[in-house]
Amino acid sequence: MTSQFRHRFPILSQQVNGMPLVYFDNAATSQRLDEVISATQSYYETINANVHRSSHALSAQATSLYEGCRTDIAQWIGADKNEVVFTSGTTDAINLVATCVAKAFIQAGDEILISVSEHHANIVPWQLVCEQYGATLRVVDIDNQGRIDIAHFKQLLSNQTKLVAVSQLSNVVGKFNDVATLVRLAKEQGALTLIDGAQAIAHTALNVKSLDSDFYVFSAHKLYGPTGLGVLYGRAAVLEKLPPYKSGGEMIKKVSLKTGTTFNEAPSKFEAGTPNIAGVIAFARALNFIRKHHQDIAQIESDLTDYMWQALSNIEQVACLFEGKPDIPLFSFQIAGEHIKDIATALDAKGIAIRAGHHCAMPLMEYKQCSGSLRVSLAPYNTRAEVDYFVDALAQILSGEQHQVEPSLSIVSEFEQAKGWDQKHRLIMLYGRDFERMSREYRLPQNLIEGCESQAWLTMSEQNGSINLQGDSDARIIRGLMHIVFQAYQGKSAEQIAEFDEQAYFEQLGILQHLSPSRGNGLKAIVEKIKTRANELA
Repeated sequence: MTSQFRHRFPILSQQVNGMPLVYFDNAATSQRLDEVISATQSYYETINANVHRSSHALSAQATSLYEGCRTDIAQWIGADKNEVVFTSGTTDAINLVATCVAKAFIQAGDEILISVSEHHANIVPWQLVCEQYGATLRVVDIDNQGRIDIAHFKQLLSNQTKLVAVSQLSNVVGKFNDVATLVRLAKEQGALTLIDGAQAIAHTALNVKSLDSDFYVFSAHKLYGPTGLGVLYGRAAVLEKLPPYKSGGEMIKKVSLKTGTTFNEAPSKFEAGTPNIAGVIAFARALNFIRKHHQDIAQIESDLTDYMWQALSNIEQVACLFEGKPDIPLFSFQIAGEHIKDIATALDAKGIAIRAGHHCAMPLMEYKQCSGSLRVSLAPYNTRAEVDYFVDALAQILSGEQHQVEPSLSIVSEFEQAKGWDQKHRLIMLYGRDFERMSREYRLPQNLIEGCESQAWLTMSEQNGSINLQGDSDARIIRGLMHIVFQAYQGKSAEQIAEFDEQAYFEQLGILQHLSPSRGNGLKAIVEKIKTRANELA
């Protein structure tokens, strides 16, 4: 069944680092459907005009398609059309609710409930609301499976609770929370409810009337649609009580310098300015695709979940963050004795895209007493063959087979002889393995390199005019990059370091274009710290 989907996503046919692309970062963003891409281009080529405000033919066509998508969304989620508000994404939708609900309902002494497993986008807005209005933020624990603990939720819930904001499915856990029960319990206390559906919406049917939540939010880009577009469902009776979010055109009925401004009804009241017209029109194509294939999509995802779960279970070093198989093909885990960034970059060299880090869920990582994890997330266009390739690549990395390159020449010569990024990456990892590490006593705040994706430390001293460098990082890839930098600067004078053309050096090695922006910035941060210290010593 996957074959009927895969050819509809053009990006999947390309190669990355000389290898066929294996895209396992779908929880961050899914890939774009061919019809979404063509619809975006078609809008700009044939009917580019603003919506709602003009009487000419192009505007009428654009408005019809734009509002047609709103109708499609309403039907898809079981809402009334006037309850569907377009935003720039889930984050914007949550901020809209937080800002407007706070103005209308929140007072000093009130309480807001979230869970420890929320995305930052569903934490920070509520922290700000509490700071500004004197409310208190209550945080619900999760159980060993990673789901919101209903018993603890009941303990924290009270008649002081004014709003409950929780995710239907965490972007780290990959398991559905019992949001129907949470909503019911919250409403018994008279609290408003917001459900973050950014991760869940692509994997489950939704009827907002049955769920009975006051708000539900999600993004188009996790549904094969465009970036920069989100949806806020708001119960009509609640939206009516909320003040506007942003002001400007479209959200008004009348503006007078003498009598003031009267505002439009929802959803227009919350859609100030020119919207993402092309995105909305293109998203309608993605919705049609999902509705047409929803049963096949569910079956493929179930199969991929089982297959990947079994594959990971057979790797001894893999330790999942939570007990039990996830509900969707999303897996968060660590690997004993390996830094997550090293694994991710090693896989990237083989064309495999996964996520490594805190996944915008720092409180959850703190709760689990770890700094981050690897995350593998699949979509219906992924295949069992890709899972096999991923597992084989991971096994090679863990066995050390990728390090069978012995340096014997200068760094420049070694990189010139390396064929492709995969071999260059192996060299960097080998350098990182053999890098002489500093004593842990020098891992001090003043020695931290600001701007590195992974923590790294650097010390620098001068003796008889020569600079001596020492550095360290738990990430092998960072240590490897340090080795490359140190080879250029070690033993030089401060003046020579200041004059050295590191850009030409890196271009000669051919590594900058292959590093991720964050990794490239980390490399530059190492250089900048050395040059800053060298200038101080010069």
